[in-house]
Amino acid sequence: MAQGTIRYWAAAKAAAGVAEEPYDAETLAAALTAVRSRHPGELVRVLERSSFLIDGDPVGTRGHETVRLAEGGTVEVLPPFAGG
Repeated sequence: MAQGTIRYWAAAKAAAGVAEEPYDAETLAAALTAVRSRHPGELVRVLERSSFLIDGDPVGTRGHETVRLAEGGTVEVLPPFAGG
């Protein structure tokens, strides 16, 4: 398992109630499953509309189960922003 940091921005930060938290997962899909378990409710809905950066690179349309996470890496959760 890789360990790193998930950073939440804007509406994701508000819904999670924290700016960041650790991950312990091999893939983005596994990390997001753990996030949904820890934060049921609004954050689950925000994640459905969010984009993700892994160590600064956009995930885009790749399946989350195919996106491997690195030891010491960063997942950034970017909800849609008004006007931008």
